[in-house]
Amino acid sequence: MKEKLGLPRERIDRARELASAISAPILDFIADHTTVTVERATLRLVGADGADPDGVPVPNLVVDQVRSSPGGLEDGALAAYVSALLSRGGDVESLNAAIAAGASVVDRPLGDRAAIRRKASELASAGLARVRANRELREERLARWAGKNNDPLLYLIVATGNIYEDVKQAKAAALKGADVIAVIRTTAQSLLDYVPYGPTTEGFGGTYATQENFRIMRAALDEAGERVGRYIWLTNYASGLCMPEIAAMGALERLDMMLNDSMYGILFRDINMYRTFVDQKFSRMINAYAGITINTGEDNYLTTSDAYEKAYTVLASQFLNERFAYAAGLPARLMGLGHAMEMDPTIKNGFLYELAQARMAREIFPEAPLKYMPPTKFMSGDVFQGLVMDNMFNFVSKVTGQGIHLLGMLTEAIHTPFMMDRFIGLETAKYVMNSMADLEGELEFREGGIIRGRALEVLERAVSFLEEIADAGLMEAIATGMFADVKRPKDGGKGLEGLVKKGPGYWNPVEEALETELGLTERSSVAERSSAERKED
Repeated sequence: MKEKLGLPRERIDRARELASAISAPILDFIADHTTVTVERATLRLVGADGADPDGVPVPNLVVDQVRSSPGGLEDGALAAYVSALLSRGGDVESLNAAIAAGASVVDRPLGDRAAIRRKASELASAGLARVRANRELREERLARWAGKNNDPLLYLIVATGNIYEDVKQAKAAALKGADVIAVIRTTAQSLLDYVPYGPTTEGFGGTYATQENFRIMRAALDEAGERVGRYIWLTNYASGLCMPEIAAMGALERLDMMLNDSMYGILFRDINMYRTFVDQKFSRMINAYAGITINTGEDNYLTTSDAYEKAYTVLASQFLNERFAYAAGLPARLMGLGHAMEMDPTIKNGFLYELAQARMAREIFPEAPLKYMPPTKFMSGDVFQGLVMDNMFNFVSKVTGQGIHLLGMLTEAIHTPFMMDRFIGLETAKYVMNSMADLEGELEFREGGIIRGRALEVLERAVSFLEEIADAGLMEAIATGMFADVKRPKDGGKGLEGLVKKGPGYWNPVEEALETELGLTERSSVAERSSAERKED
């Protein structure tokens, strides 16, 4: 896409330099720590599965046993699990059943360390091979149906609470033109420090994210995809206290997108920042290896802050999310950086400002499949006015080249949309986008005009904001409410007790394999180096 806003390249480069400097101490902290859910995700990727009669998942049982043993989790949880496997004989499935029935993995000393390492590496390789096969299958089907999806991808939510009802709505949406189906999670699942087991039918405002629910929906969307001759993308939420585990489950069941922000859980779910930063990197490494596109949560900033005055915070967060994503091995083509059309509709020339900001994001992040969110904060209860607002959003999305377009619903301000509302959202979006398919190539933005001026203003304010954060430190910036007008203390929030400093004997073959496969041990491109490395140049 041709650059039309005249944004100064040196200011964009400066923003990226600042994001690198800001993230460097956070990445150093991450390298020295693990969490209970990183350890549970590791166990899941080597085959730990199932639950006890009370519904406590086997990975939780293992991690809890290791935490309560001498030394705790400082060396990780995998060695104890594999040692129990070798001492008992049999396979992973029989060990999982024994643990679910009450067996301990720490009731005897660790066996031969070399044998444990060999077996653990074997199990890690098998788990990652399954993930790799899913990635290759997705790539094959995308190639087979190349050009059949909408541009941008039309993204639609289902949220009945019952996975089997979700399937009905999802298949209906896919047959009518949706490209991406997002299964909204049940209220407050992000605050559960475990992942429920099996299929579920009792969610509130959404459906529990479980591995079995992922499998059920994946099969349904594959069936729908064969009927319509295009790939149907499946989305869920790798966020909250179980961020890495849900990423692992998604990788094992071929999800295609994951909401996976570096700071969302801190700001909007009051999850401890230390825990979140460690969890987000491991989850993003899994997503990178699985070929899963992440969606970041900058749109949420504009639900608590003014969308006109604080637009620069969205851009600053996008630069930070980009940097943390690179550090986890995610290429730009898998970064669905988020933003939204959330300005007060009574602002004169508000449409021009929205157009400027959407185009600005597109030009600054040209390879990223940006995820653009519809009006919600100021959505009208008048369904006719709401439809006008959504179609202005459709126009901006298409003309600025967004990659992932979350459909607006004309009844957004009244109730959870019905299936007919989704149908109208799909039909109007397809109409608007088809009727102006090549308009972007016909447009230029006047030098000295409102659109160019607004884009430059937001960029300059974002750079200044990043300079303030670099001076204060990212954690202090969050603590003082610099993002989304939300203050979160460093040692506050949920989940801090699940943070663990790695001991000298810590070993995680899944992490090592991911780092090797993603090239994290040898990254040296300018876009992906730390600020310390840059100073040596």
